[in-house]
Amino acid sequence: MLSRRLALQSLSALSATALASGAHAQASCAVFTSKTQSAVTPDAALQMLKDGNTRFVEGRTRNCDLRQQIRDTSTQQSPVAVVVGCIDSRVPPELVFDQRLGDIFAARIAGNFVNTDILGSLEFATRLAGAKLIVVLGHTECGAIKGAADDAKLGNLTAMLGNIRPSLAKLNYKGVPSSKDKVLVQQLADQNARDAARMIMDKSEVIAALVREGKVKIASAMHDIGTGKVSWFA
Repeated sequence: MLSRRLALQSLSALSATALASGAHAQASCAVFTSKTQSAVTPDAALQMLKDGNTRFVEGRTRNCDLRQQIRDTSTQQSPVAVVVGCIDSRVPPELVFDQRLGDIFAARIAGNFVNTDILGSLEFATRLAGAKLIVVLGHTECGAIKGAADDAKLGNLTAMLGNIRPSLAKLNYKGVPSSKDKVLVQQLADQNARDAARMIMDKSEVIAALVREGKVKIASAMHDIGTGKVSWFA
């Protein structure tokens, strides 16, 4: 009789734990609405991405019902962050930060630099759509960064890489820059990400005003394609 009672108590405890876990999972998978988005601070949005990357690295990504999220976002979207990232197939921001439909905007271009078109997209994402955080996300072993180091020439790629070359000049590299120099490549990737974040403030008065008002935060970071870990710059 005692064993039966203990077994029932254990089963009840397990059921309660399962229900609590299920409720937590359901809550974490809920899409953002304009109301819940407005309640998120820029710092909270940053922490959300940091926590998501930790889950990604540790293999604890959320298992959400994407079909339900399709339905929940079919008539509205209220992302809390926007990521400017590279087109590299190994660095999809939604996966790297363990986010789901409706959580983040993603602007992707080889070399994750910022130009007028990207700035316009960021102004839409923040001023009009309410995102609280802008992240410029670079990554290791970036082909565009290597191309800029080598001053590669190829069709429209030549002009595109020209957006990264100013960051190379800031490094005061001695000798002939080369993509074979792994230290240089990473230094350039770091500098390029920082410069892009700085350029957002310098070239967009719309976003600069939001930052001054404390409504938006800008951050830059580096994704290690070998580990999946994102490191954040000061």
